[in-house]
Amino acid sequence: MDEHVHTHTYTDENGEEHTYTHSHKHKHHHESSKAVINRLARAIGHLEKVKKMVEDDEDCTDVLMQLAAVRSALNSTAQVILKDHIEHCIVDAVDSNDLESIDALNKAIEQFMK
Repeated sequence: MDEHVHTHTYTDENGEEHTYTHSHKHKHHHESSKAVINRLARAIGHLEKVKKMVEDDEDCTDVLMQLAAVRSALNSTAQVILKDHIEHCIVDAVDSNDLESIDALNKAIEQFMK
């Protein structure tokens, strides 16, 4: 099976940018792409609303409530992606003894939980 190489960049809590690269031998299979895209569109809509609220000097408590909706939408999206990844990609990785993919998932979860 072909090896796939991915490079990821993220910014830590100190504003420093980090990049790491990992490779894996399984192909990604995304059962829930449509659901993820719909959830992301909802989160983007909530975030646009937050921006407009701030521009319009709306009440801070209302802005915070809208930000809570953004966070909830993103967490829900992450849950769908994680479930799909475990059920398909990680199962494939385990079948092909691809420990790098499992390590990469652990790093992604650690970063997501910060």
